[in-house]
Amino acid sequence: MSLNPKLRDWHGQRVWLVGAGHGIGAALAQALQQQGAHVALSGRTEAALHAVAAGQERMQVHAMDATVPEDWQRVRDSLLASWGRIDLVVMLAGDYTPLRAWELTPEAAQRMVNVNLLASLYGVAANVPQLMAQQGGGLVLVASVAGWAGMSNGLVYGATKAALNHLAQTLYLDLHPHGVGVYVVNPGFVTTRLTAQNDFAMPALISPQQAADAILRGLARGEFDIHFPKRFTRALKLAAHLPYRLYFWLAHKVTGL
Repeated sequence: MSLNPKLRDWHGQRVWLVGAGHGIGAALAQALQQQGAHVALSGRTEAALHAVAAGQERMQVHAMDATVPEDWQRVRDSLLASWGRIDLVVMLAGDYTPLRAWELTPEAAQRMVNVNLLASLYGVAANVPQLMAQQGGGLVLVASVAGWAGMSNGLVYGATKAALNHLAQTLYLDLHPHGVGVYVVNPGFVTTRLTAQNDFAMPALISPQQAADAILRGLARGEFDIHFPKRFTRALKLAAHLPYRLYFWLAHKVTGL
C-alpha cells in the first residue's frame, strides 16, 4: 500500500523545482514539462535556468538563493499570483565537497549545511502553510544514500543528507493527516557536476535523465522513500543494518579509503 498520493497525471499540475539549473533538477524539469506540467525553475544561476526553459511554453524562471528565507517567500508569492496554487515543491538544491576528517574547515561545513539542510527547512517554512490551506499538494526532499550510513569523503554531506531523511520522516508524521504528501528521494551515484569531484569508481552510476525517470516512477507509486538504482540501493540499505564491526570493514573494503 502506498504511503502517499500517487502522482501519475501531470497534465496541468503546477510544480516548483528549486535547484533546477543543472543535473537531476534540469532533467526532471524537462520530463515534467513533456508530461504536461507547468514548471517553475529556481536556482542561483539565472542563465542556467533560462537554458533549461528555452523554447518551453509551460516553464517559467524565478532565480533565487535557497539559503535566503526571504527568497523562498518572494518566489512563492509570485507563483501563487500566477498559478493560484502550488501542487508540488521539489527541493533539489545541494552542495558537495569530498572531505576526510582531517580536511574539515568551518567554512566548508557552514556552506554545505546552509545549502543541503537549512535551505530545505526554509522551503518547508515557506510552503507548508499554503499546502495545508489547500488541503493537498506535496513536498519532495532530495537527500542521498550517503545519509543512510557513514561513508568516507561524505563527512559533512552525508550528515546533512541523514538530517534530510529524518526531516522527511517527521514532516510525514505531521502532514499526512492533513492530506499533504511528503516524499524523500535518495539517489545513488548520478553523473553531475558534484559527483565529478569523486576520484573513485562510482558503482551503478546513472545519468540525470535516468534519475528523473526513477523519481517520476516513485511518485507514480506514491512511495515515501524513492531510492535508485535499486541494484545498488537495496544492497546499501542492507549493509547499513549490519553490525558496526562488519559494516566498517565492508565500507573500507569497497571504497579503499
